[in-house]
Amino acid sequence: MKTRVCIAGATGWVGKALSLAVARSSDLSLVAAVSRSKAGQTLGEIVGERSIEVKVSGSVSEALATPADVFVDYTKADAVKGHVLAAIERGLHVVIGSSGLGDDDYVQIDNAARARKVGVVAAGNFAITAVLLQRFACEAAKFLKQWEIIDYAPDTKKDAPSGTARELAYRLGQVGAPELTHPVDKTIGPRECRGATMNGMQVHSVRLPGHSVGVEAIFGAPLEKLRIRQEGGVGPDPYIQGTLLALRKVNGRVGLVRGLDHVMGL
Repeated sequence: MKTRVCIAGATGWVGKALSLAVARSSDLSLVAAVSRSKAGQTLGEIVGERSIEVKVSGSVSEALATPADVFVDYTKADAVKGHVLAAIERGLHVVIGSSGLGDDDYVQIDNAARARKVGVVAAGNFAITAVLLQRFACEAAKFLKQWEIIDYAPDTKKDAPSGTARELAYRLGQVGAPELTHPVDKTIGPRECRGATMNGMQVHSVRLPGHSVGVEAIFGAPLEKLRIRQEGGVGPDPYIQGTLLALRKVNGRVGLVRGLDHVMGL
């Protein structure tokens, strides 16, 4: 029996490619799609594959009226939390690809998912290279005691830091807090020049034209340094396989899992 999937943000940068991948899959079935700007059209007309006859809904509440097993969110930072909680309340498992959620939001989502006995997989970045960056950075943090994070994105990205950077800070925070030679609150000059403190570490967000989405963990030690950096390309392909993997694995879980590595067996 195929897993029935509802995608919010189905005509967006990642959502469009994901919709095609789900529709073409042998074990997944695309049953509902959400896009405010394309409401009322069939998804096949929008993505150029007329065999996809799913009618696009203008809201998540409308789409959730169609029976589904898994809800995927690739929308916007200011909307994702409400979408996810609505889907959980309807008893759907959830895969979160949108950024903008903080640690407190994830606690609330985890509590809601456990109450409804459904699973949630959230990843700041579903690209396999981003998963490996997190893994390598966490290994480095066990041996190097000082680090900071730089988050890169185009000037059109409104939220900061990115979901990838938030997830990296969360995972590194589980290893421990970095040591500081000079406390941030003792900075001589504007405190903001040292970035934002998240999970005990400094995070800096760069938003400039010509930049692709990426994140870098910089480690320092006496007379040496280590830089671990991941960058996405100009297309959505790197995120599709990881999202499909999460779709196939979330059914067997209860509660929130943060990080694709947990479903990859790493």
